[in-house]
Amino acid sequence: MAEAADWMKANPRPPVDLHTDRPHAARVYDVLLGGKTNYPADRAAAEETVAALPNAVPTARQNRAFMHRAVRWLAGEAGVRQFLDIGTGIPTSPNLHEVVQEIAPASRVVYADNDPIVLTHSRALHTSHRDGATAYIHGDLGDPAGILEDPELNATLDLKQPTALTLFAVLHWLPKERDPHAIVREIMDALPSGSYLALSHVTADFEPEALRQVSDNFESKGSHVNSRTKAEILRFFDGLELVEPGVEVVHRWRPDPVNIGADSLSPTDIPLYAGVARKP
Repeated sequence: MAEAADWMKANPRPPVDLHTDRPHAARVYDVLLGGKTNYPADRAAAEETVAALPNAVPTARQNRAFMHRAVRWLAGEAGVRQFLDIGTGIPTSPNLHEVVQEIAPASRVVYADNDPIVLTHSRALHTSHRDGATAYIHGDLGDPAGILEDPELNATLDLKQPTALTLFAVLHWLPKERDPHAIVREIMDALPSGSYLALSHVTADFEPEALRQVSDNFESKGSHVNSRTKAEILRFFDGLELVEPGVEVVHRWRPDPVNIGADSLSPTDIPLYAGVARKP
């Protein structure tokens, strides 16, 4: 395989329109986490989201905490050494590669996102442990084949070996005309037995009116938030072996003994379901 830093030497891409006049999922998430890599449109969208869904900030934080727990389990108990994280978002330490490489320094991680701002920050901040590899590719979840065929991905990961596909709070951002279940199935079909799927997804099971308002707000700005029921989210794991406790609200999926803020949350306070499953 190529050295971990080879992807940074690739020819620069032509200028890309950053579309800073409309909110982007990664940057709105950055606002909710208290970050600084965002624009007025992102901040306005975040404010409207909080107005409709007051728990939006703890939702972002609990999703982040789930990511840490899930990949820690994957690298530790499951022994996974390759990770493909799509919809990675603005880097916020500890990042996925930092968590897994602390457990297994030789782990190899590829991040994919379709926001050029994320690309810039990821190239600067996603620094691999010297024993492993960390790469970033500009890829769109709506084009799974493009991600899987990317030369930088294939220089970093061996997709004939077990790989964890991680999709944290990203599937609900896909445009309505795209079939998210088919997209997840296409990627998992390309991975071998022993691979894993870990994801979180917004739901309107608890607060349908609030989620409808959030969705309408983003729709008016040219973006999309498509909530799904628990039954619809379970379908992403068809044919896979769910890890206990199955699909659960995000803050109750294998909670840490001390999960700051989670103890005071009821099962319906955070509108996100989460799950991890193994490909047999």
